[in-house]
Amino acid sequence: MNALRLVKSGDWLVFAAGLLAVSWLAGQFWHRGGAADRVVIRSGGKVFAELTLSGRQTVTVPGPLGQTLVEIDQRRARVAKDPSPRQYCVQQGWLSRAGEAAICLPNQVSIELAGADKLYDSLNY
Repeated sequence: MNALRLVKSGDWLVFAAGLLAVSWLAGQFWHRGGAADRVVIRSGGKVFAELTLSGRQTVTVPGPLGQTLVEIDQRRARVAKDPSPRQYCVQQGWLSRAGEAAICLPNQVSIELAGADKLYDSLNY
């Protein structure tokens, strides 16, 4: 027997309404942080600098292992160079949304983007 014959027109209506509801809810509640307007750079757990994302600049941040190079360009930021052995924070790449962060644990340096709308996670809850 054909499976599509068993589905009635009301079933299709319920399916379509459910699909619309899920789509709307995803658009309303599943979003990443808003646009970032500044970067907070920390070294050794203390704020080293808080800079605007406008313009282009390079900041050298001291850490226990050496210097970490942070680049700011086109309203985004990244860790360009770090003396840490595995380079995880460098591999994080460009950050552009509020709440995104790159952490260089061995060198105790981190960057976090901040803005009007912050991305919430379990640490902020």
